[in-house]
Amino acid sequence: MKRILVSLLAAALMPAFAQSTVNPNAKVDPKNNKVSNPVVEKPKQKLMTRDELRACMKANDANRAEGEAIKTAQAAQTKERADLLKDKDDLSKKGEALTVRTNELLAERAALLKLNEELKVSLPKAKKEEAEALKKDYDAKAEAHSARIDALNKEKLDYKALAPGFDSRVEAHNQAAKALEARAEAYLDKLDEWKADCSNKPYDEADEIAIKKEKAAAAK
Repeated sequence: MKRILVSLLAAALMPAFAQSTVNPNAKVDPKNNKVSNPVVEKPKQKLMTRDELRACMKANDANRAEGEAIKTAQAAQTKERADLLKDKDDLSKKGEALTVRTNELLAERAALLKLNEELKVSLPKAKKEEAEALKKDYDAKAEAHSARIDALNKEKLDYKALAPGFDSRVEAHNQAAKALEARAEAYLDKLDEWKADCSNKPYDEADEIAIKKEKAAAAK
């Protein structure tokens, strides 16, 4: 089952090391010189070595940095997805507008064809000046119609040219999403490994101080 990345690893995850305790109220029975309420000592816990602690601290820092990087990548991908959805909506609207204009031009063409048929009948009967005016009007309409068709066809070609580029962006986005999901899964596995290897394990605070000094010196 896939896990959901909820939050980053906490800054301080390793507790202080455990110490043994003694019962200060223990009493001795004078007859048998035995402790009636004996000293209770917790078994000594094995402390992590300095090398082990150093490895745990290094892994903790790496996990924290990776968690931040994943959050940044997720935010960028969310924005990219929003941009793609907007571009898809814009392309859809542009396609719908082209369809509307195509239908308008088809209706206009049908009207011109009908007018042409009517002129074939009316022009021979009309006076010369009237016939010339009717023919001139028809030619102007036909020329304008042809120009609008040319413009529409160019816009359709431009629109079709956008599709491959958009499809490539979508494919790249989907591939990146899969890679980021795998990265997040690997990160969560690393957190589980850290918990198993380092969480709730006692260590010497002196080792922690020494390691932090080493880090500070290395950062200079």
